[in-house]
Amino acid sequence: MSATTLITALEKLYKLHKSLFDLSLNKTEVIKKGDMSELDRVLKDEQKHLAAINTVEAERQRESTQYLQSRGVLLNEAPTISQCIEHSSPQEQETLVQWQEKLVDIIGELKAKNELNQKLVYQSLQFVNMNLSMTQPQPDQSTYSRPNGEKKSPASRSIFDSKA
Repeated sequence: MSATTLITALEKLYKLHKSLFDLSLNKTEVIKKGDMSELDRVLKDEQKHLAAINTVEAERQRESTQYLQSRGVLLNEAPTISQCIEHSSPQEQETLVQWQEKLVDIIGELKAKNELNQKLVYQSLQFVNMNLSMTQPQPDQSTYSRPNGEKKSPASRSIFDSKA
Protein backbone atom coordinates (compact mmCIF):
# COMPACT_ATOMS: atom_id res chain seq x y z
CA MET A 1 0.00 0.00 0.00
CA SER A 2 1.36 3.42 -0.93
CA ALA A 3 1.13 6.55 1.21
CA THR A 4 -1.06 8.37 -1.34
CA THR A 5 -4.26 8.36 0.74
CA LEU A 6 -2.29 9.32 3.85
CA ILE A 7 -0.68 12.23 1.99
CA THR A 8 -4.11 13.32 0.75
CA ALA A 9 -5.37 13.38 4.36
CA LEU A 10 -2.32 15.43 5.39
CA GLU A 11 -2.99 17.90 2.57
CA LYS A 12 -6.60 18.29 3.76
CA LEU A 13 -5.41 18.82 7.33
CA TYR A 14 -2.96 21.47 6.21
CA LYS A 15 -5.61 23.31 4.16
CA LEU A 16 -8.05 23.28 7.06
CA HIS A 17 -5.41 24.52 9.50
CA LYS A 18 -4.35 27.24 7.05
CA SER A 19 -7.98 28.32 6.66
CA LEU A 20 -8.36 28.33 10.46
CA PHE A 21 -5.22 30.48 10.70
CA ASP A 22 -6.70 32.93 8.19
CA LEU A 23 -9.84 33.08 10.35
CA SER A 24 -7.70 33.81 13.41
CA LEU A 25 -6.10 36.74 11.54
CA ASN A 26 -9.57 38.03 10.80
CA LYS A 27 -10.57 37.49 14.42
CA THR A 28 -7.68 39.67 15.59
CA GLU A 29 -9.00 42.57 13.52
CA VAL A 30 -12.57 41.98 14.69
CA ILE A 31 -11.45 41.99 18.34
CA LYS A 32 -9.56 45.24 17.78
CA LYS A 33 -12.68 46.84 16.27
CA GLY A 34 -14.92 45.49 19.04
CA ASP A 35 -17.54 44.22 16.57
CA MET A 36 -19.36 41.60 18.64
CA SER A 37 -21.71 40.36 15.92
CA GLU A 38 -18.78 39.80 13.55
CA LEU A 39 -16.82 38.10 16.37
CA ASP A 40 -19.76 35.77 16.89
CA ARG A 41 -19.75 34.89 13.19
CA VAL A 42 -15.99 34.24 13.22
CA LEU A 43 -16.32 32.01 16.28
CA LYS A 44 -19.04 29.98 14.55
CA ASP A 45 -16.80 29.59 11.50
CA GLU A 46 -13.96 28.46 13.76
CA GLN A 47 -16.22 25.82 15.31
CA LYS A 48 -17.06 24.50 11.84
CA HIS A 49 -13.36 24.35 10.98
CA LEU A 50 -12.56 22.51 14.20
CA ALA A 51 -15.26 19.94 13.50
CA ALA A 52 -13.86 19.41 10.00
CA ILE A 53 -10.31 19.13 11.38
CA ASN A 54 -11.46 16.47 13.85
CA THR A 55 -13.10 14.53 11.03
CA VAL A 56 -10.03 14.70 8.80
CA GLU A 57 -7.75 13.84 11.74
CA ALA A 58 -9.81 10.69 12.32
CA GLU A 59 -9.40 9.91 8.62
CA ARG A 60 -5.63 10.50 8.91
CA GLN A 61 -5.43 8.12 11.85
CA ARG A 62 -7.37 5.45 9.92
CA GLU A 63 -5.12 5.86 6.89
CA SER A 64 -1.99 5.81 9.07
CA THR A 65 -3.15 2.64 10.79
CA GLN A 66 -3.86 0.92 7.46
CA TYR A 67 -0.55 2.12 6.05
CA LEU A 68 1.44 0.84 9.01
CA GLN A 69 -0.47 -2.45 9.12
CA SER A 70 0.33 -3.00 5.45
CA ARG A 71 3.99 -2.62 6.47
CA GLY A 72 3.59 -5.20 9.24
CA VAL A 73 3.62 -2.73 12.13
CA LEU A 74 1.22 -3.38 15.01
CA LEU A 75 0.13 -0.45 17.14
CA ASN A 76 -1.57 -0.13 20.51
CA GLU A 77 -2.28 3.58 20.14
CA ALA A 78 -3.12 6.14 17.49
CA PRO A 79 -0.35 6.22 14.88
CA THR A 80 1.74 9.35 14.36
CA ILE A 81 3.12 10.78 11.16
CA SER A 82 6.61 10.13 12.52
CA GLN A 83 5.83 6.41 12.80
CA CYS A 84 4.63 6.39 9.20
CA ILE A 85 7.81 8.18 8.09
CA GLU A 86 9.92 5.65 9.97
CA HIS A 87 8.33 2.73 8.10
CA SER A 88 8.06 4.21 4.61
CA SER A 89 10.23 4.17 1.50
CA PRO A 90 12.77 6.99 0.97
CA GLN A 91 10.59 8.68 -1.66
CA GLU A 92 7.49 8.56 0.54
CA GLN A 93 9.56 9.67 3.53
CA GLU A 94 10.50 12.89 1.77
CA THR A 95 6.89 13.75 0.97
CA LEU A 96 5.64 12.79 4.43
CA VAL A 97 8.38 14.85 6.11
CA GLN A 98 7.43 17.88 4.00
CA TRP A 99 3.77 17.64 5.02
CA GLN A 100 4.70 17.02 8.63
CA GLU A 101 6.87 20.16 8.67
CA LYS A 102 4.15 22.22 6.98
CA LEU A 103 1.59 21.06 9.53
CA VAL A 104 3.90 21.75 12.47
CA ASP A 105 4.64 25.25 11.11
CA ILE A 106 1.00 26.22 10.53
CA ILE A 107 -0.08 24.81 13.90
CA GLY A 108 2.70 26.80 15.60
CA GLU A 109 1.58 29.99 13.85
CA LEU A 110 -2.03 29.25 14.74
CA LYS A 111 -1.11 28.71 18.38
CA ALA A 112 0.77 32.03 18.53
CA LYS A 113 -2.11 33.91 16.89
CA ASN A 114 -4.64 32.34 19.26
CA GLU A 115 -2.53 33.37 22.25
CA LEU A 116 -2.50 36.95 20.92
CA ASN A 117 -6.28 36.87 20.43
CA GLN A 118 -6.73 35.53 23.95
CA LYS A 119 -4.65 38.40 25.36
CA LEU A 120 -6.64 40.95 23.33
CA VAL A 121 -9.94 39.56 24.60
CA TYR A 122 -8.62 39.59 28.17
CA GLN A 123 -7.55 43.22 27.82
CA SER A 124 -10.95 44.11 26.39
CA LEU A 125 -12.65 42.47 29.36
CA GLN A 126 -10.39 44.35 31.76
CA PHE A 127 -11.34 47.61 30.04
CA VAL A 128 -15.05 46.80 30.30
CA ASN A 129 -14.70 45.87 33.97
CA MET A 130 -12.80 49.08 34.68
CA ASN A 131 -15.52 51.15 33.01
CA LEU A 132 -18.22 49.32 34.94
CA SER A 133 -16.46 49.81 38.25
CA MET A 134 -16.13 53.53 37.54
CA THR A 135 -19.85 53.93 36.86
CA GLN A 136 -21.10 51.80 39.76
CA PRO A 137 -20.80 52.83 43.39
CA GLN A 138 -18.51 50.79 45.59
CA PRO A 139 -20.29 48.49 48.08
CA ASP A 140 -18.20 49.79 50.99
CA GLN A 141 -19.65 53.31 50.67
CA SER A 142 -21.79 54.37 53.57
CA THR A 143 -25.53 54.14 53.31
CA TYR A 144 -27.68 57.21 53.24
CA SER A 145 -30.87 57.97 55.07
CA ARG A 146 -34.20 58.30 53.38
CA PRO A 147 -36.54 61.12 54.31
CA ASN A 148 -38.64 58.74 56.46
CA GLY A 149 -35.57 57.80 58.55
CA GLU A 150 -34.88 54.29 57.25
CA LYS A 151 -31.57 53.45 55.68
CA LYS A 152 -31.16 52.06 52.18
CA SER A 153 -28.83 49.08 52.01
CA PRO A 154 -25.92 49.07 49.53
CA ALA A 155 -27.13 45.79 48.02
CA SER A 156 -30.26 47.45 46.65
CA ARG A 157 -28.46 50.34 44.94
CA SER A 158 -28.82 50.82 41.28
CA ILE A 159 -26.29 52.13 38.82
CA PHE A 160 -27.89 55.59 39.15
CA ASP A 161 -27.16 55.91 42.88
CA SER A 162 -23.55 56.99 42.32
CA LYS A 163 -22.46 60.49 43.27
CA ALA A 164 -21.98 63.04 40.54
